[in-house]
Amino acid sequence: MSLIELIAGVEASEATLTVFNADPAVRETLAEHFADRNVRVVAAETDAGPDEFAVLARDEAFVTAVSIDDLLPERNPDATGTSSTDGDGRPRRTGRPVLDRMDETLFTSYSNADMVAASREIEDRAWRVGDGELHAGFQTLDVLTGEARTYSRLATLADLDVHAYAAAEGDAPEADRYTVHIERAPEIRETWFVAYDGGGFDDAKCVLLAEEREPGRFYGFWSYDPETVDEVIDYLTDRYGSPEPTGDDGTVV
Repeated sequence: MSLIELIAGVEASEATLTVFNADPAVRETLAEHFADRNVRVVAAETDAGPDEFAVLARDEAFVTAVSIDDLLPERNPDATGTSSTDGDGRPRRTGRPVLDRMDETLFTSYSNADMVAASREIEDRAWRVGDGELHAGFQTLDVLTGEARTYSRLATLADLDVHAYAAAEGDAPEADRYTVHIERAPEIRETWFVAYDGGGFDDAKCVLLAEEREPGRFYGFWSYDPETVDEVIDYLTDRYGSPEPTGDDGTVV
């Protein structure tokens, strides 16, 4: 399964958030919030449950149920004793109880700045663990050169094996400590990805994978699901394991 097909597979698996016994404005607020996610928001009424709660389902299977106050923390700023962060110190934000329960979270229109910010989260995790494999696709050598300092720093970690992938557009940076894969396959030019294998810890595994469907706009997903992360890294290793360039059929050219 190619990188583009992996994105399509997540895109086809839409989640549904059913908002029960709530004002129509609540559904509209949540629908607007999840507009760039792979979540369809619908309204329903029931006599069996409390007022204002929501149920998340994927492929008709139950995932989680949450109160509307938990989905919209600004309505209940004192719920955790602080108006700015959750108990674990992370910023409180609309919809987090839903996003935290989704193995793959789809986004539909990320800018270059959004993609850089998401990539930094994964790179930082690899830095903190300091072990395992980090695979990153930069589309072109020009983009990789702009990130050379960051990846040279990551590669100073003796137990972190760093791989960078790019199409042959521009000059390759000096990369004595990490492996650069210069590829001719179109998917390398068309996708942006960062995948970390967790360094032996499933809880540390994460991946960001997106396709540039229009200039500067990316469509894809991030995931903390170990199987999804393994699938992406196994594909990259099998398909582009050699630093020699490969063509559409995977053969060295």
